[in-house]
Amino acid sequence: MKVISINTNGIRAASRKGFFEWLPKQHADVICIQETKAQIDQLGDEIFHPAGYVSAYYDAQKKGYSGTAIYSRKKPLQIIRGFGESEFDNEGRYLEFRYKNLSVISLYAPSGSSGEHRQESKNRFLESFKLHLQSLKRKRREFIICGDWNIAHKEIDLKNWKPNQKNSGFLPHERAWLSELFDEIGFVDAFREVDQRAEQYTWWSNRGQSWDKNVGWRLDYQIVTPKISQRIKSTSIYKDTRFSDHAPLIMDYDFQIEL
Repeated sequence: MKVISINTNGIRAASRKGFFEWLPKQHADVICIQETKAQIDQLGDEIFHPAGYVSAYYDAQKKGYSGTAIYSRKKPLQIIRGFGESEFDNEGRYLEFRYKNLSVISLYAPSGSSGEHRQESKNRFLESFKLHLQSLKRKRREFIICGDWNIAHKEIDLKNWKPNQKNSGFLPHERAWLSELFDEIGFVDAFREVDQRAEQYTWWSNRGQSWDKNVGWRLDYQIVTPKISQRIKSTSIYKDTRFSDHAPLIMDYDFQIEL
């Protein structure tokens, strides 16, 4: 089972950069997209509903902002939009495909980098989403939560960690939140199960020469339940073509979706 996660920073912009020509060649089973920045009525072109996939979108109420999507080869038993917190559900940040034995979630966690008010919103998200994650962990099913979590976990996960310790995305309480998710709640960072190397980033600022110099951050994760973590076959970050300021995170699992 191949699962791809990507923040497109505007799905229509990614389309113009060749994303939908690249996608069929990957033979993925599930594709999770974040930051679609579009309303469903702007996505009437069949390119946004790839052949062979069930596609679903969850739009933000604010036009041109946030939004998530999932494409899956197998039809889910249920499609769930939102996790019950209106502040974040209104921004289209959580989309879940539920199957008999597995849920796949596309998550776009808030960024706090644009100002103190956004960091306060991000902090509220972390508090409420932790409760949701705890409730998910108690369910008798497996989970793959794909997305842009907008946090680099450890020093290895961003190029310039020292000057960023006071910046959103690498604040001590944000990093501790991820540590609690892994160490106490019991979810697993799938990428790090199989790739411990430094300088493995998924996002690069558009400022300076961040991409050319690989001055990046690892903000995109597939976070999974322990049983799934034991079925990881391989991982890669696709960087041959730039569809966005984020790169696609690709994971292969030895796991079958039950319908």
